[in-house]
Amino acid sequence: MSNTVVYLPQMDRPGRHPATSPTRNMVCIASGKGGVGKTWLAVSLSHALARQGSSTLLFDGDLGLANVDVQLGLMPDRDLAGVVEGDYRLQDAIVAHAGGGFDVLAGRSGSASLASLESASLLGLRAELLQQATRYDRIVVDLGAGIDSAVRAMVDAAGCTLVVTTDEPTALTDAYAFIKLTNQRRGGSDLRVVVNMAPSHREGERTYAKLLKACEGFLKLSPPLAGVIRRDERVRDAIRHQTSLLTRHPGSEAASDIEALARRLLDSA
Repeated sequence: MSNTVVYLPQMDRPGRHPATSPTRNMVCIASGKGGVGKTWLAVSLSHALARQGSSTLLFDGDLGLANVDVQLGLMPDRDLAGVVEGDYRLQDAIVAHAGGGFDVLAGRSGSASLASLESASLLGLRAELLQQATRYDRIVVDLGAGIDSAVRAMVDAAGCTLVVTTDEPTALTDAYAFIKLTNQRRGGSDLRVVVNMAPSHREGERTYAKLLKACEGFLKLSPPLAGVIRRDERVRDAIRHQTSLLTRHPGSEAASDIEALARRLLDSA
């Protein structure tokens, strides 16, 4: 990685990432645990934003376990690993997803160079990504599960972070832990909750109420509900066919919920 261009902003405290002002048009998709449909949500939200006239870049920030390209059936010649290794610039690895009307910066699953990025390289990568923010109305960042250094670096720069959970107790517990740790590190972060794979809107709201009660009782925080996405078998079909749900099943319940989530994000900007 010796050829990588690294930008080093002033550190705010030893051992921490530098303070950075939130980039208002950057939306991070995060979760406390895997298996909650986070990557699917990032892909579908990017498509929904594009359909509503918002120029959008989808960035696969799940370093080392990237699969946005797989879900979309893309085989890009350039990806994030090549950027980190200094083979080309970040902007040169961006490809258009013609079927969805948005751009994609793919990662590389199983890449050791991405999974083990040092702090300086991680900050350089973030700086290059933020340079692209002026070219788009929205940048959607699919993060890895948990709250490792790569996740923290991106969340620190985001205008808002959507914390994805389901009604499973472990998903709720880990979503609470994510909110708690993020607030401890950076109070005032714009954290919003998305309940995915809910049996109904009402059940999704009940799931959110459980998480909200814990946040208010123990953290004195009230993260708002960004949206409820209903469980829909057509989601699995779209993923199996490596196609966006909004292309394959645009009239499905989950597609309608994603469109509503995109509208609320645009309205709250």
